[in-house]
Amino acid sequence: MTIRVLLVDDQAMVRAGFAALLDAQNDIDVVGQAQDGAEAVSLAAALIPDVVLMDVRMPVMNGLEAARKILGSKDSAHEAATTHVLMLTTFDADDYVYDALRLGASGFLLKDAMADELVAAVRIVAAGEALLAPSVTRRLIEQFANSQPRPAPCTERLGGLTEREREVMVLVGRGLSNQEIAAELYIAEQTVKTHVSKILAKLSLRDRVQAVVLCYDTGLVKPAG
Repeated sequence: MTIRVLLVDDQAMVRAGFAALLDAQNDIDVVGQAQDGAEAVSLAAALIPDVVLMDVRMPVMNGLEAARKILGSKDSAHEAATTHVLMLTTFDADDYVYDALRLGASGFLLKDAMADELVAAVRIVAAGEALLAPSVTRRLIEQFANSQPRPAPCTERLGGLTEREREVMVLVGRGLSNQEIAAELYIAEQTVKTHVSKILAKLSLRDRVQAVVLCYDTGLVKPAG
């Protein structure tokens, strides 16, 4: 199955480089390119790509606002079920990333990533998975969570979880992999996978990244420091 990708970056050379790399893959097809967020929103609605690979900082409309509009359309359009947003960032400078993940972006990738990392990232996100390894995701989100005031803790949304599911979610939020959670709770890894799937379904979360974000938003896990 071919992965349809929309590239969004205000630098033509960056778009051209990414397009050449991705189009060279047998399972990836770059179906469109946009130079700003406004154009990205329009093309995403028209092309319904599997993955929107989008820079955070752009003129006219930045990547965060574009992600908000693209992911916000999921309630009414059939693009909802298939379009995933992967943010491109310089990380050290971009404090938009945490909010992008809260909006439903599937992860983020450093703009200086190696070619094979870019290709792998597109495939991972297209498959509906979070981009980064749990521990890496947790460290990055924790940095952003520490850098800005968070809303007062509210655990009402977690009321539908069982005690075991809450235990698993805490460990997901702390950055443990399924294998590490299994060892921590003395249960089978497959059981952990089942718990994680149920947690995502009950809380209407797209992937593990959003679960980590929700852990911080509800106060279930608190940033270190």
